[in-house]
Amino acid sequence: MELSARKDGHWPVAGTDEAGRGPLAGPVVAAAVILDPDNIPQGLNDSKQLTLSERENLFEVILSTATVAIASSGPKRIDGMNILRASLDAMRRSVLSLSLAPRLVLVDGRDVPPGLQCHGRAVVKGDARSVSIAAASIVAKVTRDRMMARAGAVFPAYGFANHVGYATVVHRRNIEIHGPCLLHRMSFRPLRKDEPPAED
Repeated sequence: MELSARKDGHWPVAGTDEAGRGPLAGPVVAAAVILDPDNIPQGLNDSKQLTLSERENLFEVILSTATVAIASSGPKRIDGMNILRASLDAMRRSVLSLSLAPRLVLVDGRDVPPGLQCHGRAVVKGDARSVSIAAASIVAKVTRDRMMARAGAVFPAYGFANHVGYATVVHRRNIEIHGPCLLHRMSFRPLRKDEPPAED
């Protein structure tokens, strides 16, 4: 996809992706990456298809060879905007934070973030079709996992380092025991408390 865009005169090309749309706790993290076409890391793939060590190694290589920016939307923003809008907003901010302005942004998924300063193209299953999106998915995933590991030290009752905020049995049990903390997304079930029906 990047080679085709370059032939059409769209260069630089950035890829953007996010990590953490589904968890009950923590931020959604987005990354934007412009790869050096002469130095593309070997082994780029959807971050979910890579092992922990592969992701960690590629993370370091991407940061040392590419133009990278990272942004996040925390639980309050997610609860206030909804997760889709908060994810798109984080992707927009990551793209706008790049030190090199892209001419085209390839976006993983079905939606292009509003407010980009160049053309954006939504790419379904983009992390398997675009090396730039694959690189962004790795950066976003590793960054978020590290953030949640640090959060686990601040809020040790929930085991964030192990499940990174996803709704595992252990995580849900710890919420029942300790109640939610500042990192929990209160608009997500089962944390969301629906309004009781109005009485006649």
